[in-house]
Amino acid sequence: MTIPIKNKDGIARMREACAIAATVLDQIKPLVRPGITTQDLEEAGRDWIARLGARSACIGYQHGSRRYPAHTCISVNDEVVHGIPSLRRVLREGDIVSLDIVVWHDGYVGDNAYTVPVGPISPANEKLLRVTRESLDFGIKQALVGNRIGDISAAIQQYVEANGFSVVRDMVGHGVGVSMHEPPEIPNFGRRGSGDKIKPGMTLAIEPMVNAGGYKTKTLSDGWTIVTADGSPSAHFEHTVLTTERGPEILTIPRSPSAVPVTF
Repeated sequence: MTIPIKNKDGIARMREACAIAATVLDQIKPLVRPGITTQDLEEAGRDWIARLGARSACIGYQHGSRRYPAHTCISVNDEVVHGIPSLRRVLREGDIVSLDIVVWHDGYVGDNAYTVPVGPISPANEKLLRVTRESLDFGIKQALVGNRIGDISAAIQQYVEANGFSVVRDMVGHGVGVSMHEPPEIPNFGRRGSGDKIKPGMTLAIEPMVNAGGYKTKTLSDGWTIVTADGSPSAHFEHTVLTTERGPEILTIPRSPSAVPVTF
């Protein structure tokens, strides 16, 4: 499939959508603490999305016969992605929680994620979060015009596996723009020099999902929550990136909420 190339207007709209998504994420990260429920974080995310004049791209998203029931994806410990917020899920000290925020604004999608520690966490989980976050940086550095998608994939895989972790293979990063998922797929594993050639004007959601144990996953009975097959912890970090002749530009950068027009 052809990879969409954004024109000047599309890029401007992507900047706005991504800034809103990043601002929402930035506002709910400090709320993570022992004793709070994942539903509390969902409600805060829902309210910030509305306050900033956007709408969630998650709620109602259809996969097969199922529609996702929440405004945010909140995944705890061995949950890799697509965790459904719940009043029954109370965060405890030592947990790690992935916050995945995807918004629609003015016809375009902004997508980002961050894994947050709940109070003090184990040294092993500290390393897992650090390596996953750094692998995202290595992947983004390869999003250069003239490179190929496999260069992003290989950079992430090499760094993660060199540090003793594994990359999830059942889910991948992706293009993003007028829909949440556009070509190309961006695996977190692969060979340098493989895949589509990177051109200016692509908007790519690069998102390493890294497990402390093996790379295999399974889906819970809710049809959405992806967990590690061996029960090991998992971390997830994501940015939406614009490819330019000057190098990759991260679009999901938060700004002061006061700088965004507020609507109610």
